[in-house]
Amino acid sequence: MKPLLRLRSGLVAFVLGCLMLASVPAYAQLEVDVTTGSSNPLPIAVTRFIGSGNDATVGANIAEVIAADLERSGLFKPINENAFIQRPEDIPANGSPRFGDWRTINAQALVTGIVAREADGRLRVEFRLWDTFAEGQMEGFVFRGDDQIWRRIAHKIADSIYTRLTGEGGYFDTRIVYIAESGPMTERRKQLAIMDQDGANHRFLTDGNHLVLTPRFSPTSQEITYMSYFGNTPRVYILDIDSGRSEVLGDFPGMTFAPRFSPDGRRVIMSLAVNGNSDIYSMDLPTRQIQCLTTDAAIDTSPAYSPDGQYVTFNSDRGGTPQLYTMRADGSNQQRISFGDGRYSTPVWSPRGDLIAFTKSYKGTFFIGVMKSDGSGERLIAEGYLAEGPTWAPNGRVLMFFRETPVGNQSRVQLFSIDLTGRNERLVTTPLDGSDPAWSPLIP
Repeated sequence: MKPLLRLRSGLVAFVLGCLMLASVPAYAQLEVDVTTGSSNPLPIAVTRFIGSGNDATVGANIAEVIAADLERSGLFKPINENAFIQRPEDIPANGSPRFGDWRTINAQALVTGIVAREADGRLRVEFRLWDTFAEGQMEGFVFRGDDQIWRRIAHKIADSIYTRLTGEGGYFDTRIVYIAESGPMTERRKQLAIMDQDGANHRFLTDGNHLVLTPRFSPTSQEITYMSYFGNTPRVYILDIDSGRSEVLGDFPGMTFAPRFSPDGRRVIMSLAVNGNSDIYSMDLPTRQIQCLTTDAAIDTSPAYSPDGQYVTFNSDRGGTPQLYTMRADGSNQQRISFGDGRYSTPVWSPRGDLIAFTKSYKGTFFIGVMKSDGSGERLIAEGYLAEGPTWAPNGRVLMFFRETPVGNQSRVQLFSIDLTGRNERLVTTPLDGSDPAWSPLIP
């Protein structure tokens, strides 16, 4: 088996390898179109992964997480186990399922699996993805790891299924860092928190004694930049998620958003108010040298790199109202790309490089939108009383944002995910109110 990935976060690595099975007949490939949204999700059966003793519970839990991941994408409709004709334990370990039984319940795809133990006690999780109409296997992998990473294994399997059936990269084995909010709106307590993309493994990274704002992931997903107030001065920190160690990047009076990393992780880009003028600056992390990229008399803020690190998008009111601009990473070739009605802010480049997401306010309503990097093709995909702060999933097909909703004399602040069609909006459940989400890259 060929090693393809390693786990970090203090856990033992596991190996992913292809199962070598008999070739399948040539039929039309089963595919899911990610561009049409959730109007006709693909019916898929995810069976319990078979195991002995306590491993049977692990297998059932893995199947549950896989089905939940796929269902949340809006592209798949997991079939209730009560409808299954063939029992999971009756599917041969080294053979094929009774495809007719699965077609009868309209399962166009089928997921089966086995949980066992290696000689060293580690989990061995084997899964197979079947096309019930072509009557053949589409995918098959083995994952190995310690007991505590069974959820990551489930997310990895869901990513494999998503990728095989859509042709797009998966995004389930990821994390979200955000600001957990509590207390009255006039005395808001804000803590840095992190969780898996499905809300599991939630934990707080700060105690709430100091105001924290706008966390951002590094390209490795192992470090976070965020802003916290030391006295009345904004201070930027870099936090190592696994060790909990943090270091001060610097004190930045006049800063309103934490910096964003460059794709290679060697630089951060930020907006600083110097002598009353807000401009875009980049900092080389090894040397801490700062370079000013804009010198316009207007307010330039909210910069974000393109995925190749060659360009930057940012927000500026140099045209009279806040609009979106792009420039090369050295500050040259600055040009406006948004020309619609309303005020634009918080641009962030898609990991695919094709789109820029943004917040837009117009006539008292806030919108989450996307446009091409040249400004064409603007589409608004979500709205609300106060909806802002989009962040991209690593496959560039899903966004997360936060929305504030009035509730009596107070407000509720919650996280939401939405796909690029705007048809599949989902509430992201958190223990407290949540704002300022940042989506990690796929976990190494």
